[in-house]
Amino acid sequence: MSTLNETPRGERTHIAFFGRRNAGKSSLVNALAGQPVAIVSPVKGTTTDPVYKSMELLPLGPVELIDTPGLDDEGDLGGLRVQRTREVLERTDIAVVVTDASQSCCDAERELLATLREKAIPFVWVRNKIDLGTAEEPHPIEGGKSIDVSAVSGEGVDALRRLLASMVPETGAERTILQDLIKPNEVVVLVTPIDSAAPKGRLILPQQETLRDVLDRGAVAVVAREAELREALRRLSEPPALVVTDSQAFAVVSQIVPREIPLTSFSILFARYKGDLDELVRGANKMRHLQEGDRILIAEGCTHLRKKEDIGTVKIPKLLQKKTGKTFRFTTVSGMGYPPDLSEYALVIHCGGCMLNRREVCHRIRLATEAGVAITNYGVALAELNGILHRCLEALREVPGERGSK
Repeated sequence: MSTLNETPRGERTHIAFFGRRNAGKSSLVNALAGQPVAIVSPVKGTTTDPVYKSMELLPLGPVELIDTPGLDDEGDLGGLRVQRTREVLERTDIAVVVTDASQSCCDAERELLATLREKAIPFVWVRNKIDLGTAEEPHPIEGGKSIDVSAVSGEGVDALRRLLASMVPETGAERTILQDLIKPNEVVVLVTPIDSAAPKGRLILPQQETLRDVLDRGAVAVVAREAELREALRRLSEPPALVVTDSQAFAVVSQIVPREIPLTSFSILFARYKGDLDELVRGANKMRHLQEGDRILIAEGCTHLRKKEDIGTVKIPKLLQKKTGKTFRFTTVSGMGYPPDLSEYALVIHCGGCMLNRREVCHRIRLATEAGVAITNYGVALAELNGILHRCLEALREVPGERGSK
C-alpha cells in the first residue's frame, strides 16, 4: 500500500472545485479521482456542504479534493451554502473553476475570479460539458490557466490532471519542518510524553511528522519520554544537534537539557513551518500586558475528545492565570469553527495547526492581526510562560556548519 495514502490532510495539496450549480463539479471530481467521491445528480444543489476526499492523485501525489456547493445557490439556506463555499477559499492551494461550456460567464464566476487573483490562489478555468457544445469560443483567463473537458466522456481529464500537477510546486509544498536545522548523521532527540491525553498505541501527529522529517534528512532520531531523557542523553557519545520536546514538558525538559544544547518544541517548529513565527512570538510577548477580565480565544484546528488535563482548555489557561495573577474569560473553538471576527478578544492562542495546511494557518493569523488582536500558539505561549522562549528561538536561528564554533 502506498504511504502517500497515509499523508495527513494538513500536508496534502488542497484542490477545491468551484462553480455554479450543475456545472459538473462533482462529476469532474469523480472523473479525476477515478471513483465516486461525490454524489452526482441532475437536480440543482445536490452538493449542500463541502465534500473532502483525501487520496493519491497521480502524478500529483497526496491531495485533498474539495467539492463545494454552487456559487449561485438561492434563498436563506442557499446563502449559507455559498458562505461555506467561500470559506473553503482560505484553505485552497489550487482552485478549479468549473463552468458549463454551453453557458456564458456569470457575475458569480467573475467575482470568484477576482477573489482568486486578490488572494493569489493559482487557478484553472475549466469549461466542462464540451461534448454538449459550447456557447462561445474559449477566451484567455487573466491570471490563470484554462482547459476544455468533458467529465462524462473523459475528454481532457488527463490533460487537466497533468496541468494541476504542473502547478503543485507553486503551493510551497517543498517546505519541511526541520529545514536548515539539522544535517545528515546528526542526532536529534525527540521528547514525547505519554500521558492520559496521548493517543493509545501511537504518537501524536506533530511527533510523527517531525520523526519522519529527521529520517528523510538522513539524521538519527532518539525518542524518549521526559522521565528517561536524562539517561538517554547520558548514553549518547556526544551531545545531540537538537532536542525537540512536547510543549507540555518544557518545565522538566529545560532543566535536564544542558544550556549549550539547542532546545525547541514540536509546536514552535510548526509555528515556523506553517505560520508566521515572528507574529506568534509578538503575540506571546503581549501576554504579560493582558488586563483583568480580558477575553482569550483558545483555537484548535481539529476536534478531539478532551481529557481532564487537556492542554488547551485546562493547562494553558491555568498556567497563564497563575503567571499573570489575573483572571481571564476563555472561549474555545475547534475544527472549522474559527470566528471571522476576532475583535472582541485580547488574545488568540492557537494549536500547532498540524491538521491544517499552511494557507489556512496563515489566514487565521492574518484575521487576528488585521483585527489588531495578538495571536500566538501553544508551543510559543508555553515557552514564554516557562521563561525559555528566547532559548527555544535560538535553536531555530542556528546555522548548520557553525555549531561548535561558538
